[in-house]
Amino acid sequence: MDDLPGQTRDLISARGARRAGAPVTHIAHDHPAIQTGQRAGSQVVTLTCFRFEGLGARLGQVASMARRGVELGRVPGIGFARMMGTGTGEGFDPAPNTAVWTVLATWDDAESAVSATATAAPWLRRRAKASECCTLTMVPLSSSGRWGGVSPFEITEDPSEDLPLAVLTRATVRMRHARSFWSKVPAINRQIAAGPGMLFRLGMGEVPLLHQVTFSVWRDAEAMRSFAYGGDGHRKAIAAVRRGNWFSEELYARFAVLSAEGRWGGRPVLAAI
Repeated sequence: MDDLPGQTRDLISARGARRAGAPVTHIAHDHPAIQTGQRAGSQVVTLTCFRFEGLGARLGQVASMARRGVELGRVPGIGFARMMGTGTGEGFDPAPNTAVWTVLATWDDAESAVSATATAAPWLRRRAKASECCTLTMVPLSSSGRWGGVSPFEITEDPSEDLPLAVLTRATVRMRHARSFWSKVPAINRQIAAGPGMLFRLGMGEVPLLHQVTFSVWRDAEAMRSFAYGGDGHRKAIAAVRRGNWFSEELYARFAVLSAEGRWGGRPVLAAI
């Protein structure tokens, strides 16, 4: 632990008191290899993004998706975990982007998260071949809905109102509504690009077109609310989803971003932190 960055050591120490004697909440997962519980109130969530150049490196990541469940399930201390592809560009585009892949995972505590994302094989192998990568470390502030039939995020108290706010939405789009859903996306992308206070965004998914995840990081809650309620694109899309019952399952979660490491788009990720 002495070898860890100072910010991370402080984070681990601050959360250590809450781990002692904390109740354990067991979360059922849809892959038998991923069955660890999470201590209520101490869960840490990481999102690692990898960018690959060259056809060989990209095809290698496509092939690795077939074994992603077993591969992640072998990592000590991991809870809920997903390896996902992304959409073209940095927005939420349905066209697959074979250059960018992500790993989202939950952990009992910050020390487990830091150790695994630095040394565990699923991260180590990809980092060695990636042209750039970054990891965001977060704690869940709120979560509603389900992901693959489970509620993966354990809510903690807000560590600070000054931290950037990450927002994740995950939905299973009913096949008959996929065309209508994706027709709303360009307007949302334009609204996000025009909105101040957005620090990072990425569209991800487990199954192209049908299982979609949107992830964005905002300077603060006010910047996020301005996007969500200040423009027509997002509000109209949400209204259409509700009227048409386009989703068979959905989840909405918010996180406080504790740290951001690495580079993305040629610059330090979340350079404002």
